[in-house]
Amino acid sequence: MKIEKVMVVGAGQMGSGIAQVCAAAGYQVFLYDLKPEFVERGRNGMNKNLSRQVEKGRLTPEQKQTVMERITPSVTLNDAAKVDLVIEAAVENMEIKTNIFSQLDEMAPQHAILASNTSSLPITEIAAATKRPEKVIGMHFMNPVPVMKLVEIIRGLATADEVYSAIKEMTETLEKVPVEVNDFPGFVSNRVLMPMINEAIYTLYEGVASKEAIDDVMKLGMNHPMGPLTLADFIGLDTCLYIMETLHKGFGDDKYRPCPLLRKYVKAGWLGRKTGRGFYSYE
Repeated sequence: MKIEKVMVVGAGQMGSGIAQVCAAAGYQVFLYDLKPEFVERGRNGMNKNLSRQVEKGRLTPEQKQTVMERITPSVTLNDAAKVDLVIEAAVENMEIKTNIFSQLDEMAPQHAILASNTSSLPITEIAAATKRPEKVIGMHFMNPVPVMKLVEIIRGLATADEVYSAIKEMTETLEKVPVEVNDFPGFVSNRVLMPMINEAIYTLYEGVASKEAIDDVMKLGMNHPMGPLTLADFIGLDTCLYIMETLHKGFGDDKYRPCPLLRKYVKAGWLGRKTGRGFYSYE
């Protein structure tokens, strides 16, 4: 099962990062989004990332140009007909994802693998929207994609062994480390990470310590590179809330109940870095 051409659905921060590492590894990439300006914004982000690599001497200007030339902008899902692998990186919403996969199933060639970059949603349920559940798999990249080495590879109930093997090998060509995970809410990364972040928010909510003190304890005492509240702002508080709700619903266990303060901040539109304010101010 040879993968040469890839389509990335969604040109946001995650999608453009995935497109960049695929193009850098030599794959021809279609970068899709709903509007040309969304795709262009993603390409501009890639251009900035690669320019920094040139400035640091890690890439030549010619290598940067080659990477950018491997990426074809797309505003039609019909381009899935030309590829061997589609990686969906749309918003973390089951209805949106199943709708995309249903369309991709009709458009992609029979041999093509359909992967989702979901951070918490069940691959088995996404696969059920297609007539090829054996060719549906999870590829959960970490943010920022060009920097972080881990990719969680999630098997759905029907995912074929040869599909898993092909994606594992492809992930290694991206110079990432693939880790096999079974299909449970939050997989491994977010099942462990998000309750920690949620507990840090509860610690702030209950007045145990200031946000700075909570982050310092985890940085200086547990050797984390950044504190959990800073990390929540980086991820996006709306994303943190959505994943906690997915865990709470998926396991039916109140240990995953989102902190009321997290809900309050999201309702206020304080979503973290992307809005200029979360637990910290970024204006």
